[in-house]
Amino acid sequence: MFNSPSPSLRIAVYGSEVPQPGRNIGLWLSGYQGCIAAAGATPVFLKPNVGDRSWDEVVDDCIGVVVCGFDRGPTRQGDLESLCLWAKANRFPILGIDRGLLALNSALGGLNYEDLPRELPEALQHRHPPEHGLRHAILVQPNTLLARVYGEGEIVVNSEHRQAVQRVAPGFNVGGTALDGVIEAIEHKNESWFALGVQWQPASSSASGLDIQVFRALIDAAQTAVADGHVRRPRKLAMAV
Repeated sequence: MFNSPSPSLRIAVYGSEVPQPGRNIGLWLSGYQGCIAAAGATPVFLKPNVGDRSWDEVVDDCIGVVVCGFDRGPTRQGDLESLCLWAKANRFPILGIDRGLLALNSALGGLNYEDLPRELPEALQHRHPPEHGLRHAILVQPNTLLARVYGEGEIVVNSEHRQAVQRVAPGFNVGGTALDGVIEAIEHKNESWFALGVQWQPASSSASGLDIQVFRALIDAAQTAVADGHVRRPRKLAMAV
């Protein structure tokens, strides 16, 4: 179901827009712009933070953040991890995608594979550069946030990564694994803080119709966090009430 984006519900995106335009198999445009709007919020694309502003200032007027990383320019892993640490300290709802997942895991004490084919050669092929949109099955673990988003059991996701979670950060659970055991999703154990990381690309043109649910889950959690007082009410949202 398509939702009209609410101008008062602003979701920050720290990273580049999905490079392949067009529609996925759903009814909405692919990319963070299209998916977040279809989920009912207004995306706000942030510029790389070079350290002259606090994260409070950078995400001002937003109620949640998608962390996905930038495709060009120097590596900004430190910035991604800094944002993840700020989100944890402020219980700010966060969705980590691909590099954002890895930053979330490493920032909070986990360990990642830097080159999955070399470090875990028995793993399945998780990336095939000549073939955009390689897909494989993952197993959603029961009684998890991911299960509430997608349902329990097996789902199919796209796969375009060479890195992966090796050891999950303290305070997090595994939400889903590929059939070879590679971790594909993590989530924070404390339900008062929405922190979900997924290895696949839910906004890509190769995403499935179910993938819109991760953005809806972030928006729902962010609204709840504001209503419960866990996250400060943004000025624009306060003025709209």
